Amino acid sequence: MKLSLLIPAAVSLAALAGGAAAQGTLDKVKAAGSITVGHRDASIPFAYLDDKQQPIGFSMDLCARIVDAVKAELKMPGLKVVFQPVTSATRIPLLANGTIDLECGSTTNNAERQKQIGYTMTSFVTATRFVSKKADNLNKLSDLKGKNVVSTSGTTNLKLLTELNASEKLDINILTAKDHAESFLMVDTGRAVAFVMDDILLAGLVANSPTPDKYAISNTALSVEPYGIMVRKDDPAYKKVVDAAMVGLMKGGEFNKIYAKWFQSPIPPRNINLNIPMSDELKKVVANPTDSPDPAVYK
Repeated sequence: MKLSLLIPAAVSLAALAGGAAAQGTLDKVKAAGSITVGHRDASIPFAYLDDKQQPIGFSMDLCARIVDAVKAELKMPGLKVVFQPVTSATRIPLLANGTIDLECGSTTNNAERQKQIGYTMTSFVTATRFVSKKADNLNKLSDLKGKNVVSTSGTTNLKLLTELNASEKLDINILTAKDHAESFLMVDTGRAVAFVMDDILLAGLVANSPTPDKYAISNTALSVEPYGIMVRKDDPAYKKVVDAAMVGLMKGGEFNKIYAKWFQSPIPPRNINLNIPMSDELKKVVANPTDSPDPAVYK
């Protein structure tokens, strides 16, 4: 697909009442002659930039199949695809106000977010953990008491860390970073002792670092996090097309092939194999697709 990059703009909540709510996504896309795909730039291996600054990854491949389904539904094989970078903080507002039509990254599906936006079928199941330097010997949440700990702005992990810090009286000094790469760098440079995030994203960052053996990911899981590709809320016609595409991938076996490509094979830019087999939780989703935000469904 031809790539067009747009410069992200400042987003205000006042913009959420814009034109996106006035028409369905399929009508919007048809009228514009284009569909805009929001993507992350450093969420390895879900959505990130390769050495040519093109967005690639597991979620990007899934979204490409969804875009194909939209083209078929609209009978527009020449539909233009525009790529829009998003961050943890901007992804929901940009979807809600109509700037993007799909959000393809590593976004947790939870009940609170579903009040604002919708999700298609869960595409991954992860857990919140933290990464730290092996030399610091940190594994339990209590090991972080009184220390500097970072998480990425706009994430459920940051919210969870804040809540646990208060409820467990840990006196953690919580730092925030604009993206996952900056959060990881803060641990690498000693500005924080740990980075709290989804374990699969931590694994990708560690594997692609110059010194992966220097880091350890905690055994202790702080939460279960189902991921999903986001769509606008209250748009049943569009969601039906997107959901059908995802279910078709899962039932037809292509989802498993895409998974193996990104989690069990060498991936750009350094041709590192994450070597992460599909979890029992995700196998359950593939067998019985769901868009549930309830963590209990995935246990």
